[in-house]
Amino acid sequence: MKNICQISFIICSFFFCEVFSQTSGNKNASIALPVVTLLDVEPAGNITLNFTAPTEAGRAIVNPTGNTTKWINYTSAIAPGGVSRRITASVNQTIPGVDIKIQAATASGAGGGTLGTPLGQITITTTPVTIINGIGGAYTGTGANNGHRLTIIIAPNTYSNLSAVNNTSIAITYTITE
Repeated sequence: MKNICQISFIICSFFFCEVFSQTSGNKNASIALPVVTLLDVEPAGNITLNFTAPTEAGRAIVNPTGNTTKWINYTSAIAPGGVSRRITASVNQTIPGVDIKIQAATASGAGGGTLGTPLGQITITTTPVTIINGIGGAYTGTGANNGHRLTIIIAPNTYSNLSAVNNTSIAITYTITE
């Protein structure tokens, strides 16, 4: 008898329960992500690289230590099916007998996405050359200590072409492109 009462109670409790149902709906949403290509060199300001004259006849001029104070920051959002981007560098003029070299380090800092790959130490001229390639949808973070640290070096290439120059300003132009 006890089992019949329990079963009756269970069956009765099902009849007195409220039945809840779930409904659903949908709404279209429009999302737009623009194609973005931004590049910056941080921190602002100029750098100075000066050769040192030898102290004894017959010795070579002394190259300055490479400058590592600049960082390349970028943001890249590419179109669907778009190709990767690259960063090139060029100078507005050359100095006879002197190479200007640049090397981008592997990206570090607060960035994410498909960050570019540096190509090692490159001699730059008035013709743009790629220093970083393979940039996809990515961002490097902003300011110094984010992105690709740059090392800029000057060195003699042909002593017979060297001429004394005083305070020659050279602009290095960086371009992000597909």
